[in-house]
Amino acid sequence: MKIAVLPGDGIGAEIVVEAIKVLQALDLKLELEQAPVGGTAYAQTGDPLPPQTLALAKAADAILFGAVGDPRYDNIERAKRPEQAILGLRKALGLFANLRPATVHPELADASTIRADVVAGLDILIVRELTGDIYFGQPRGMRTNAAGDREGFDTMHYSEPEIRRIAHAGFKAAMKRGRKLCSVDKANVLETSQLWREVVSSMASEYPEVALSHMYVDNAAMQLIRNPKQFDVIVTGNLFGDILSDEASMLTGSIGMLPSASLDVNGKGLYEPIHGSAPDITGKGIANPLATILSAAMMLRYSLNDEASAARIEAAVSKVLRAGLRTADIARAGERSISTAEMGAAVVAAL
Repeated sequence: MKIAVLPGDGIGAEIVVEAIKVLQALDLKLELEQAPVGGTAYAQTGDPLPPQTLALAKAADAILFGAVGDPRYDNIERAKRPEQAILGLRKALGLFANLRPATVHPELADASTIRADVVAGLDILIVRELTGDIYFGQPRGMRTNAAGDREGFDTMHYSEPEIRRIAHAGFKAAMKRGRKLCSVDKANVLETSQLWREVVSSMASEYPEVALSHMYVDNAAMQLIRNPKQFDVIVTGNLFGDILSDEASMLTGSIGMLPSASLDVNGKGLYEPIHGSAPDITGKGIANPLATILSAAMMLRYSLNDEASAARIEAAVSKVLRAGLRTADIARAGERSISTAEMGAAVVAAL
């Protein structure tokens, strides 16, 4: 299997190299090829997503991604900023389904700002539609009305095929987990959400093993804080998913622990930690590589269909945490922390 490795900017290279060490420790038949992306690519080629990098991503079976973002390029034209690379990859590869798990290891329950008894053992998955909704709907823009006042407008839009596509992803994810799917919308207010609920409901008979429920997005936001363990898989649109997945990430206590996957219709995906490039700690050797290592596990599970190897990586991460090893972001006050490379080596040793 061919893996495109795109480390990107900031701590991207530091964390990706540790994930590669873990993959190599599994002794799998993987062909890894690296290419520049983001600000690193812009500095080399004048393009955050060079044609060669995009060609490699298209040819690969999966993409292991670090992070993009560099404050040195904040003031250049928008089309050339590092963040355009990830948007370009999503569009070119048709990555419409974003899978973002929020898992709380028992050893890290007290790292959350929510009570430990509420989040200990949490294991939920948010499936977010990634290429539609108000972020991409037309028309959109700014104008001046008849009274001379400026107006901004965006269009929330979903078609039935788009909803079916992401709902299938949610149902299939639930089949691999606890077989509970909660569809989140705002059907009491929005026409788009009324269509969403009707379409998702009509699909329930295709997955009789999955218990389907519906929840308004405002209630879902409250329930994620009140009783997050009631959820197994949540499927929702782009806007709501963006907000809820960030909320769920904070239940875990550290953004450095959370992986993600963005999949196309055939299961090919881009796998990345949900944190950014963290330029303030770049080169210090203190970044947490576990989110990237766990993203590699998701890659094995969803794109390479190797559940056994994915489970081995996740078990190794759990073993390391049980042993009390911590990077700075998850260490308690006064507790010794280890470096990025030491954490990666610990996971390899646990394997």
